[in-house]
Amino acid sequence: MEAQDEFEINEEELFEHHSFKASKGQDPLRIDKFLMNFIENATRNKIQQAARDGNVWVNGATVKQNYKVKAGDHIRVMFAHPPHENLLIPENIPLDIVYEDDVLLVVNKPAGMVVHPGHGNYSGTLINALIYHFENLPKNSDERPGLVHRIDKDTSGLLVVAKTEAAMTHLAKQFFDKTSEREYIALVWGNVEEETGTIEGHIGRNPKNRLQMHVFPEGEQGKEAVTHYRVLERYGYVTLLSCTLETGRTHQIRVHLKHIGHTLFNDERYGGEKVLKGTTFTKYKQFVDNAFKILPRQALHAKTLGFVHPTSGNFMRFDSEIPEDMANCIEKWKHYAKHSQAE
Repeated sequence: MEAQDEFEINEEELFEHHSFKASKGQDPLRIDKFLMNFIENATRNKIQQAARDGNVWVNGATVKQNYKVKAGDHIRVMFAHPPHENLLIPENIPLDIVYEDDVLLVVNKPAGMVVHPGHGNYSGTLINALIYHFENLPKNSDERPGLVHRIDKDTSGLLVVAKTEAAMTHLAKQFFDKTSEREYIALVWGNVEEETGTIEGHIGRNPKNRLQMHVFPEGEQGKEAVTHYRVLERYGYVTLLSCTLETGRTHQIRVHLKHIGHTLFNDERYGGEKVLKGTTFTKYKQFVDNAFKILPRQALHAKTLGFVHPTSGNFMRFDSEIPEDMANCIEKWKHYAKHSQAE
């Protein structure tokens, strides 16, 4: 994990053992609130219980949940967690398999499914499903069976999974060399003025909130990231985009679009769950709230995936339908835009 400016993270690869150093600019903040910004899926109650159990340390001493974190504090947290061997349990979870042969398969992941087990998500993941349905999947460098790439829990869409070591190596190289094709459909806040554009800016962990990524425009931190976009339709206060990736950084589309002022619709982690554009009329706010209920996640779908088949050498491209929740939300905005223009 990258060190960033005045902030350091020394997180061991145990699922629930965490170690942090507060930045030099850290304002005093209750430790339970501080840790909620750095430990994914950890509730405030769980953090407070860990403190009550004596499992939260600051500078080597245990602290209570109301301890105020200060600049330079070294913080360690230990949660009870299942044994490592129990993290990869086969589970009979149905898979939407778009394509399968002897060396790979392409799956259409639903929104809400986590790709691999981790803190707070030990079951119900794509990996749990894969190891139930397929034996002897090869493991990548992170020991995750079959995975060549990943998409976020609340992003829907296509993933390719390797069934052999050779296919894993071949496909991983295509993603590394930026020769694979990945198109996402995104509904974003605001009217995107340019018909097409490219967003460049290194992406790394946000120094103030580990659960977010951040764009470092000068490139002195993070890793290179390039996203291309084009406008599909405009609905006044929101815009429908097609986004293609040259690189595959964590939260790339989400953080790049926020960086240019067009946060994904209902992307809670990056502030898109608020009314970011539009009027102050109560009727409009009710409309947006209803749209949030229709699509209770970020409006992002991995629609198209293309790559060279590892054994045949043929280029293969797969396409998936926009899922019902996102399609209904888009239709609602389309109707609103048409109605508004008619008035």
